[in-house]
Amino acid sequence: MENHQTFSLKTILTGAQMLFVAFGALVLVPLLTGLDPNVALFTAGLGTLLFHVVTKGQVPIFLASSFAFIAPIIASVQMWGIPATMGGLMVAGFCYFALSLIVKFKGVNALHKVLPPVVVGPVIMVIGLALAPVAVNMAMGKAGDGSAQLVPYEQAIWVSGLSLLVTLIFAVWGKGVFKLIPILAGVVAGYLASLFLGIVEFNAVTEANWFAVPAFTYPEFKWQAILFMVPVAIAPAIEHIGDMMAISQVTGKDYLKKPGLHRTLFGDGLATSAASVFGGPPNTTYSEVTGAVMLTRNFNPRVMLWTAIIAIVLAFVAKMGAGLQTIPVPVMGGIMILLFGSIAVVGLNTLVKSGEDLTAPRNLTIVALILVFGIGGMHIGGDEFSLQGVSLCAILGIILNAVLPKAVQQAD
Repeated sequence: MENHQTFSLKTILTGAQMLFVAFGALVLVPLLTGLDPNVALFTAGLGTLLFHVVTKGQVPIFLASSFAFIAPIIASVQMWGIPATMGGLMVAGFCYFALSLIVKFKGVNALHKVLPPVVVGPVIMVIGLALAPVAVNMAMGKAGDGSAQLVPYEQAIWVSGLSLLVTLIFAVWGKGVFKLIPILAGVVAGYLASLFLGIVEFNAVTEANWFAVPAFTYPEFKWQAILFMVPVAIAPAIEHIGDMMAISQVTGKDYLKKPGLHRTLFGDGLATSAASVFGGPPNTTYSEVTGAVMLTRNFNPRVMLWTAIIAIVLAFVAKMGAGLQTIPVPVMGGIMILLFGSIAVVGLNTLVKSGEDLTAPRNLTIVALILVFGIGGMHIGGDEFSLQGVSLCAILGIILNAVLPKAVQQAD
């Protein structure tokens, strides 16, 4: 009976629908970071299959490109190139293995002691806010670093404004499945506007073959890139716990106990390391897909296996990848403004929900230094060794949390 359900037309079509929901976010990360979207499709499918092997096919979840790594990947690629960045990301995936061991032997509380909300919250905020200038530059038709005007400002601001507006409308007022695809809707609207204004170049699509093996990039290992990338794994690892709680509530099953948080964390890390072997972005559990599971009430984990298989098949359609790379800069910029702001709000929400007194000298110090170091662009070291961005913030936050004395509770 179970085998029949796995290969039923309904299961396959539902799997395709889940990929449709995840597609916009999945391809956005490689397009922003200079990676190949076809490779990202392949590694999302591969990572999801590995996750399901580790968790014994018990959790209805799909893994794909992580937003938390966008800023570090962009910075790392500029400094050390894509192969070295992939090496750093592979080792970052190994960090999940260490965290899964802590959870297995010490419990989730041990993780929260090392990484409390007062550290994790501002680190997540830095991930979003540090990228704000990149989003604004692209929305105005410039390169991410502002060095060149790629699309005339007058056209770019209309295209980015429309992309942002449509994304907002779908996110706030969308009903049913439309609420789950705001990024995809924004990309489509902006792309149509770009076609109307004549700012889309189709040469790459014309020259591309219909089918081809994705342009895999294999990792190299440079210790500078590894040290830069490893601490970044902290934020998405903590986010993973929230995602597991969310899917548990949706399905009415406690996945933190069975198959266990240590297994899901290990599966997430394995998916990230496996993605880097082929040159794909790190993977994370997708909350959009959790929303789709809630909407369709289809709790069958086998659906996600079909989502993964379809993603892998599409990865070999070369013309589709070439088409995705024709999306103009302002389309991406408009969506990024909302996206990176949303990441910052997730961090802010983490702080607010913790109930900590942020004016207490200890908490104030930790949050203030993380935010200013991260958003201000502080870096420590020179050419041989340098810590900056999210990596520096994460390490700084962990050290301050361990060193600064806890406030003594005083009686009224």
